[in-house]
Amino acid sequence: MFSRNITRIVKYGLYGSVAVGGTVSALKLQDEDYNSLAIVRITRTAFTAVEIGRTYQSMLYSKEWDRTSQEYSEVKSQAHRIGAEKLLELCKANKGVYIKVGQHVGALDYLLPNEYVTTMRILHKNAPQNTVEELYKVIEEDLKQKPSELFEEFDPEPLGTASLAQVHRAKLKDGNEVAVKVQHHFVRKNINMDLRWMEFIITTMSKIFPEFQMQWLVDETKKNIAKELDFLEEGKNAEKMASMFKHYKWLKVPKIFWDYSTERVLVMEYVVGGLVNDTKYIDEHKINRFDLCAKLGDLYSHMIFVSGFVHSDPHPGNILVKQDPGDKEVTVYLLDHGLYAQLTDKFRYHYSKLWLSILSRNREEMRIHSEELGIRKELYGLFACMVTGRPWDSIMKGIDRTKPTSEEKSTFQNELPNFLHYVTQCLEHVDRQALLVLKTNDLIRSIEYALGTQDRMCGFMMMSKCCMQSIYQLEYKNSNSVISRQFLNFKYGWSLLLLYLYGVYLNLLDKFVLF
Repeated sequence: MFSRNITRIVKYGLYGSVAVGGTVSALKLQDEDYNSLAIVRITRTAFTAVEIGRTYQSMLYSKEWDRTSQEYSEVKSQAHRIGAEKLLELCKANKGVYIKVGQHVGALDYLLPNEYVTTMRILHKNAPQNTVEELYKVIEEDLKQKPSELFEEFDPEPLGTASLAQVHRAKLKDGNEVAVKVQHHFVRKNINMDLRWMEFIITTMSKIFPEFQMQWLVDETKKNIAKELDFLEEGKNAEKMASMFKHYKWLKVPKIFWDYSTERVLVMEYVVGGLVNDTKYIDEHKINRFDLCAKLGDLYSHMIFVSGFVHSDPHPGNILVKQDPGDKEVTVYLLDHGLYAQLTDKFRYHYSKLWLSILSRNREEMRIHSEELGIRKELYGLFACMVTGRPWDSIMKGIDRTKPTSEEKSTFQNELPNFLHYVTQCLEHVDRQALLVLKTNDLIRSIEYALGTQDRMCGFMMMSKCCMQSIYQLEYKNSNSVISRQFLNFKYGWSLLLLYLYGVYLNLLDKFVLF
């Protein structure tokens, strides 16, 4: 009965918005408790999908256009802006998983019209907030104590708000300053229904944009959301990360206070620092940008190629930096450990081989290892561009030899949409482990651009070393012959020597150019 009613609403909405709009308006009267009224959220989603479709129908598809004309481009851009605003309004109203998917859309440069990407990026910084009373209710339900019994102080103003939770500064009764992460109270109740209806929205968008085949986005969200909803798992990830990289003295992972933590509440050590892309803060505190860039390149190269345990949400809000007067080097705080990729040995081997083949400009090796990662052989070149974020011409000249420029970036952004259909094919068929790694690559590159360090290419040497180490360790592990292991030892040592000499050459060349 319920599904038939919704079908009638959506079907009627294709021809007129009065009934749907009236339904939504009536339901909004009860919207204060919207999370317990699934009908409101579902109808809102259906209404938005229909309205986006009607926007394109009335503006673009109701007449014949010269698709090469300036007028068509302007009207199409206007339609995109209207559609993007409607989608943003839906995400803000329904919150939870809708915010999460909206944030993904905001990160899909080159895959969606720019109007959608720029509009949805608002959700990276301005996710809707819950009231402190709603947070207190979750804390009391999970910890069986009133917040006043647990905390000496609790700042009602959040330090940050994300799609699934928000974080507040507080002080425990023993005097410890902590950051308290509390899950939005409505998320778990609506998770399954939200995912189904977000899939409906994405299916609708795929009909508006035939090139937009994003089932992989739905699949990945479904797979990862359960991990991100369990804050105890996040605490375990944080401790595992701290243990694995304890020899990185400059890296700090906030301590977890387990006695105050549950699946929906995570209490952590409170840390202070500037955002990793806050150049004003970095310059005021005399933090060396190139040293910071090298440290991040080192850390993420080891995660991806060597350990296989990859922090998969390194957006600027999750990386803080600090260097007080008298400190010998910068301290990097890695936050938000809810989402990690655990890469298999096979994936790390072929991904490492792919990177080395890109650096050596070996097309045949690129093709072989791209295919091993699920890419069709004729698309290996496009996949290499997606992995590196560089055009094919730059890859063939040597990305370790040619510095990225603003002109190159502009060309890359302008040309890649022409291959949008093939890009989505790559994302649909690539080994799913690659999706989080590609996202991580893009975010690290965006940090480098923000710091202005992209032309120094400080990460290439460390990345090459980590690729070699990964390949050596995996081949050594699978070798049963003493002779072959001795050969692998020699080969690895020789490769490291050549890499060292190449690094010396680049440093001398850099000094010569500066001179």
